[in-house]
Amino acid sequence: MSLKSYTKGSALPPLENGKLRLYSMRFCPFAQRTRLVLAHKNIQFETINVDLKNKPDWFLERNPLGLVPVLEQDDKIVYESVVCNEYLDDIYSQEKLTPADPYRRARDKMLLEYNGKLVTNYYKFVRSQGKDEEVKTEFNKILEIFEKAIEKRGAYFGGDKVAMLDFFVWPWFERMSPLKTMNIDMLPEETFPNLNQWVARMRNVPAVKATLFDDQAHLVFMKSYMGGQQPNYDFGL
Repeated sequence: MSLKSYTKGSALPPLENGKLRLYSMRFCPFAQRTRLVLAHKNIQFETINVDLKNKPDWFLERNPLGLVPVLEQDDKIVYESVVCNEYLDDIYSQEKLTPADPYRRARDKMLLEYNGKLVTNYYKFVRSQGKDEEVKTEFNKILEIFEKAIEKRGAYFGGDKVAMLDFFVWPWFERMSPLKTMNIDMLPEETFPNLNQWVARMRNVPAVKATLFDDQAHLVFMKSYMGGQQPNYDFGL
């Protein structure tokens, strides 16, 4: 099955009985969250990439919000990255990623709320090319929360092994590295040493390796997306 994006007017590929399907977009960080969990748990699935600027009607029928990721299996449809990941963790119990302890789960969810602020300020930072000092200050304040958290928790946000929270926050840290080629250092090592060490460890996690794009691919997509043109969803295919 082609990994190229399906656009408006394209036919829906038939879905086999019992087959798990992921509707995705190759460069979407939210969809990457779910691809990370699928890879980590070695779950068999197929991917349908979607042109998010010109969405097929059949995709909107599955998720009226028009966002990825979306999971489909037989008559079951699940969407939104947090919901998809928690669903996968429940039905595929191998390599459990969500903490069993209620307090640890609560702590992770609180930190995930800060990730929402990190995401918002990440895009503000990129758009300003790091030149807006107010945005930069706010972004650094949020990063400091993660810096202190990983210092206390250990190698990963899950302690000595990766947890769901690591996969929830990773995609935006992956997307900080390419910007160094534009002289935009979003994660200076002298300010955030523990986060930089975490990033280095995460790059060796098999699921991260399986879903990682190199800096050049990210830059090509970012420039096409933010340049007001048709995003280059199929770069490299």
